[in-house]
Amino acid sequence: MFDAVAGRYDLLNDVLSLGQDRLWRSVVARVVGAGPADVVLDIAAGTGTSSRAFTAAGARCVASDFSLGMLEVGARRRPGLVSFVAGDALALPFADRSFDAVTISFGLRNVADPGAALAEMLRVTRPGGRLVICEFSHLPARLADAAYQRYLAAVLPAVARRLSPNAPAYSYLADSISHWPDQAALAGQVRAAGWTAVRWRNLSFGVVAVHVGRRPR
Repeated sequence: MFDAVAGRYDLLNDVLSLGQDRLWRSVVARVVGAGPADVVLDIAAGTGTSSRAFTAAGARCVASDFSLGMLEVGARRRPGLVSFVAGDALALPFADRSFDAVTISFGLRNVADPGAALAEMLRVTRPGGRLVICEFSHLPARLADAAYQRYLAAVLPAVARRLSPNAPAYSYLADSISHWPDQAALAGQVRAAGWTAVRWRNLSFGVVAVHVGRRPR
């Protein structure tokens, strides 16, 4: 599915989020706070759009994704800026304690076992290292959230039909957001995987939430 939308993936993200995806990426980069000495793993990185912010700060960044189509588009667009590595979030192809920070944006929903993925992220993070998750979430007010979910179900596929050769992928997007746990429940999953100092911040009124955690020293 992601291979099929790779060519227009970044454009669709921009259109469907009304440009908010740029704000969300900038917040993630600030929260990660990677410096020139840091090595960052960006999981479910797609075409590497999110990864550029880390290299701009001087850090080394590895962009990993399950979709070879996404990685191929990213490698063509950003040659030499980011290291693109094919990888499964449930069995990351990296040694223990390899990264100063691990981040995943809008990809944890797509993993078959998020708890196992969070444990894998812990494994490859150095003691004291950071986890940053940016993911679609839920508006705090139930009625507002219900209206938002109806909007997603109706609007995302309609817009995608005009701009993407694979509109059903965006029906899946709306459905996966609807069934995703809220902010507090996701924080509980992160803690259960072994991360500490877990907290979150809502963006765009809760449309998106950024969760952070630390690997114990």
